[in-house]
Amino acid sequence: MIRVNDVVKKFDGFTALDRLSMHVPKGAVYGLVGPNGAGKSTILRHITGAMHQDAGEVLVAGEPVWENEPVKARMAFIPDDIFFFNSANVRDMQRFYRGLYPRFDDAMFETLLKEFAELDPKKNIRGFSKGMQRQTAFLLALCARPEILVLDEPVDGLDPIVRRKIWRLILADVAERETTVLISSHNLRELEDVCDHVGILKGGKLLLEHSLDELQGNVSKFQIAFNGEVPALPEGIRLLHDEQMGRVHTLIIEGDSEAARAEFLKLEPVLLDVLPLSLEEIFIYEIGGADHEDISR
Repeated sequence: MIRVNDVVKKFDGFTALDRLSMHVPKGAVYGLVGPNGAGKSTILRHITGAMHQDAGEVLVAGEPVWENEPVKARMAFIPDDIFFFNSANVRDMQRFYRGLYPRFDDAMFETLLKEFAELDPKKNIRGFSKGMQRQTAFLLALCARPEILVLDEPVDGLDPIVRRKIWRLILADVAERETTVLISSHNLRELEDVCDHVGILKGGKLLLEHSLDELQGNVSKFQIAFNGEVPALPEGIRLLHDEQMGRVHTLIIEGDSEAARAEFLKLEPVLLDVLPLSLEEIFIYEIGGADHEDISR
């Protein structure tokens, strides 16, 4: 549904996107993660047609997105820095979105307005709290009935109850209409609950891109201990991290966990356990070690 091919973007000599390529399948909930400054917001703005690349191409449903109004009408974007007109209330924005999106669903709007009961439709949105403004943005975006929903730090500033409500509405839309959802977020624990595809971005490049099941199956945590001296690792084992506590080594291994386990068994360990990794742990080890500090900022 979304294809980014070798995209380059520079700002005053700084390379924000460095031949970035990624693919978001139709109907996927795709989580884009990376440290601060990795280029996440920049690529989202290219995908939504707000920026134009210096090289490469950005395709949505097979068409270039830049200055392509019919393609843009199939997308809704909630940026990190939400904008509303100075004097607009919720009803004003409903009329504005209705003019932009030919499939805007007024009946759905009235239904969801009851779910977001704290939103006064006659009050100036600029007077809302940050959380209420974000709820308004979701209300409008969902009722636009987009084929593609692009979200940059989507639930930042929302309380847990509202966050759960919004994820429920988004996932229901995915299930009902095969909406494609692209999410950039630092909250990896939350992404793990909602995403089925993940891309890890660093330095304007995509380090890896997999379904969540493939990603979690490709990186494993081993706890292993030996009697006496620790033998050398078998050939072909890609070690991402090694941590020792007493006689027990905790190893983070990239690759086929069953193949690695079979190789470790040949070393006759006294302890060998294979443990699952969270998305947050995979992210930390893939981008360069457990001492990385940008994970949740």
